[in-house]
Amino acid sequence: MNTLFGLRNNRKLTALTAVAGAAFIGVSAFGATAASAAPASETAITTAHTSQVAQAPEIKEQALLRGSTKGSYFWDDASGRQGDTGMPAIGKPMQKGLFSSPSWPLGTEGYVVYKGKKAKFFIGDRGPGIPSERGVMLDIDGKTFAELTGGKWNTNTLTVESNGGAGHIEIDYVVTKWGDGPGAKGAPLPFSSGAWRS
Repeated sequence: MNTLFGLRNNRKLTALTAVAGAAFIGVSAFGATAASAAPASETAITTAHTSQVAQAPEIKEQALLRGSTKGSYFWDDASGRQGDTGMPAIGKPMQKGLFSSPSWPLGTEGYVVYKGKKAKFFIGDRGPGIPSERGVMLDIDGKTFAELTGGKWNTNTLTVESNGGAGHIEIDYVVTKWGDGPGAKGAPLPFSSGAWRS
């Protein structure tokens, strides 16, 4: 114990300890700088290893039904504009990703593909009505329709603009989950079939 107090009182030894500590810190900093300037091959190995660890395997959704149909667009926000028929049948407010089907169960989920662009959906309303007799089996929410066709969604008029006038498009669809609401599983059926009641 006397030795410790004796060292503390020795100013020359204290100064020497401080210089040695600073030298150690300097060597450590140099080592860190040298490590950051490691050859590219060592950096590449470290980076490659890190990126492999960070990437998780892609989870693929199971396709329950695949097909093609024509799609139109709508926006039912209970405003009464542009043929609006009221709030969506599912009881949720109108939103991006809410599509209508004349027959699929409410709550059904999946995605559509148009010219390489993919958009997720859930069935939240009924329709199209009469157009479904002519093969238009999905009503896409207007915001998603605008994105798919390269247009702009006009919130004042509830219409898609600047997309070359496209109102119906040929789409591929994939159902990944059947909803538990009323409707019929399987290929889409026209509204007049009444399948939406089942």
